[in-house]
Amino acid sequence: MWQKLITWLETHSLTCQFYQNYHIECPGCGLQSAFILLLNGRFIESIHTYPALLPLIFLILSFSIHIKFRSSWTRKSNRILGSLALLLILGNFFVKQL
Repeated sequence: MWQKLITWLETHSLTCQFYQNYHIECPGCGLQSAFILLLNGRFIESIHTYPALLPLIFLILSFSIHIKFRSSWTRKSNRILGSLALLLILGNFFVKQL
């Protein structure tokens, strides 16, 4: 079943409209590929493809926990993870442009 999900994701990946129109990779380019690599267990390749994937996943989990429990530590973790994800997204974008 896991392999069916991965195969489905690979065959139904969306193309980046920004890249298709302007031939410049957007800040989100590589996210789908990195997620599929992570599901395949290729952790290091996933990080190289899109470094902000793991902070984004943890941010989503932290937001979900915060919605349920409204604790102060989730508020702090949301800020830290959001800042880290934003820095990694922008850093990755600018490195790709070089």
